[in-house]
Amino acid sequence: MRQRVRKAVFPVAGLGTRTLPATKAVPKEMLTVVDQPLIHYAMEEAKAAGIEQFYFVTGRAKNAIEDHFDVAFELEATLEGRGRCELLDELNSWLPAPGDIAFTRQQRPLGLGHAVWCARNLVGNEPFAVLLVDDLMVGNPPCLKEMIDAYEHTGGNIVAVVEVPREQTRRYGVLDVVSEKGKLVQARGVVEKPDPADAPSTLTIIGRYIIQPEIFAMLEEQKPGSGNEIQLTDGLDSLIAAGQPFHGLRTDARRYDCGDKLGYLEANVALGLRHPVLGAEFRRILASYR
Repeated sequence: MRQRVRKAVFPVAGLGTRTLPATKAVPKEMLTVVDQPLIHYAMEEAKAAGIEQFYFVTGRAKNAIEDHFDVAFELEATLEGRGRCELLDELNSWLPAPGDIAFTRQQRPLGLGHAVWCARNLVGNEPFAVLLVDDLMVGNPPCLKEMIDAYEHTGGNIVAVVEVPREQTRRYGVLDVVSEKGKLVQARGVVEKPDPADAPSTLTIIGRYIIQPEIFAMLEEQKPGSGNEIQLTDGLDSLIAAGQPFHGLRTDARRYDCGDKLGYLEANVALGLRHPVLGAEFRRILASYR
């Protein structure tokens, strides 16, 4: 049997420069889509996939993320005093159990690979998931659940992938594809942000990963790559070179790039329209702007 994926790393130390000025004082992971912050959606997706331990790699000015997953005594006392038991129950229903959540710091912005490496002592010697919170994935089954189901058959390392126009390859990690079978593709390499003319394909990595723990040794020795940062993609390429299987999964979930202003607006519209309480009235409001 393969070792079960039960731990997830959330790299949340980024500065959110693409969504300034909204993220000057507010962590980008705390931007709300309809009525929940982005970090909340990512946590729900991880829970639905069977994740049991949640590790956040934070930076300065990110305390709001930690507070979101903590007990708020004043708020709870106020809600109880006002008889708002339904809201109180809702708040308590999604709080992680004590000991299921941990935070560590990435003191300097040295790249995604470095952020993941900062979680090495929390993860230990187990396969683990990585979720990039500004990639909001909406689907049934959830994206990470699809990936874990696929991992049970493939082992190795798996990333969620999408096709992009060739001119956009310089924004992503790109797979060098060997073969395809249904929604799964096997790769013999990955390249970080290649020039479109040099990209081995147009199949690119988005913010969901299942990674073997050997990545930490690779990242420890990794030289800075694209953007003079320690790139997770370069570490994954080293795992491929060491003989580990590497697959991309074309997930059925819909991706909203909430690190981009237009993607963030689209996510609010899409999830607002499907909201069980607000959806119908929101649709009427949108219709009035045509």
